[in-house]
Amino acid sequence: MTTKAQDSEVAKPMITRNLKQHPTQSTQAGFTIIESLMALIVASILLIALAPVIVLSVGVRVQAKRVERSAEAASSYIDGVRSGSIPPPPQTVGTAPTSSAGATSVLESAAAPPGGSLTCTTPTSNPNYPYCTAPAPATASIYCVNLDETAGCQVGSANDLVVQGFRTAGNADRGYRLGVRVYRANGFRESGTLEKEATQSAALGSLGDSKIPLLQTTTDIAPSGRFENDLSSWQERLP
Repeated sequence: MTTKAQDSEVAKPMITRNLKQHPTQSTQAGFTIIESLMALIVASILLIALAPVIVLSVGVRVQAKRVERSAEAASSYIDGVRSGSIPPPPQTVGTAPTSSAGATSVLESAAAPPGGSLTCTTPTSNPNYPYCTAPAPATASIYCVNLDETAGCQVGSANDLVVQGFRTAGNADRGYRLGVRVYRANGFRESGTLEKEATQSAALGSLGDSKIPLLQTTTDIAPSGRFENDLSSWQERLP
């Protein structure tokens, strides 16, 4: 038999041995404040370097979408004029064809519309309906393509598009050459004549100058009505 004193002596080494097997100090080390700050600085520098690329990419996408919509607007306008649902534009260029000479015109010389006003909620009583009343249809032939929730086109809209139509002079029923320019509605916000020499490019990646047309094109409109099968009407409008 063993005494309590002997049992106590045997237990002491075992307790000491178990304590030595579990160190109290951790071997894992964390980031210091300086290291964390350095990581934040490096990340900030990378973000600043990427910012111009991100802005350029967004600009290209916005402008490309805008040019795409302008092409659709021009195509819809031309189809409307061809079908007769949209009357020929009041603005004419050059001289009318005669029996001995074709029409003379330089569509590129057609005056660009003036800015400073845009009124496109016109009543059907307007003799030039559905062309906008301001700028004056006789000098601008402005047609509204509404692409936002507000009826008509407003100078404060970033989505609405404005089509300028103009044609060779003479009887429209005998056929004519149609010119089309597409502008942004907010290009009419400031006074002064809009541009006509160049078009905006999506490749530049910028939102573009609102006074420069998004698209310019020309097409031929065939004789209609009683002149539809008149060969001379086709010949007279040729140069």
